[in-house]
Amino acid sequence: MTKRARIMIGMAAGGLWGLVLLWGAARYVVLPVFALMPTIMTAFLLPGLFMLAVVARLAQRRFFDDEIIDGAAFVPGSGGDIDQRVLTNTAEQLVLALCIWPAAAVLLGGQGPGVIASLGVGFLLARLAFWAGYHLSPPLRAFGFAATFYPTIFVALWALIRLAGG
Repeated sequence: MTKRARIMIGMAAGGLWGLVLLWGAARYVVLPVFALMPTIMTAFLLPGLFMLAVVARLAQRRFFDDEIIDGAAFVPGSGGDIDQRVLTNTAEQLVLALCIWPAAAVLLGGQGPGVIASLGVGFLLARLAFWAGYHLSPPLRAFGFAATFYPTIFVALWALIRLAGG
């Protein structure tokens, strides 16, 4: 199987994860609407803790390596280089989530709190898969990337459909 085929399978699995995550959240995760603002604010706790873990891992790598302790670039393909890429992509994904999830939570009405809370949990799980997959074999990161990215796309589309009156 080619590298592209493995990546496409991972991306498709991540898309399926996103659909199942949102479907399950809409159907089974019920939180009171009056809790919308606290839910929006706390939905980002797990993604933030993931970022904290990656930053801490990078700091630990630098502290114990005399070659990079002063801020030198990581050796391409090294564990530190991979962790830096994971941090960069996570920051990109989190900015998208911060721009989209709160509005989606409001536009989804009564389903908003449960969906937004589920997105936060799903983000953490997907990022862990991305991090592990990247270290095992770069094509394996496709699932974690897609499982983080697609739920944000899907909830944005869902919110826009609701906004349009659908």
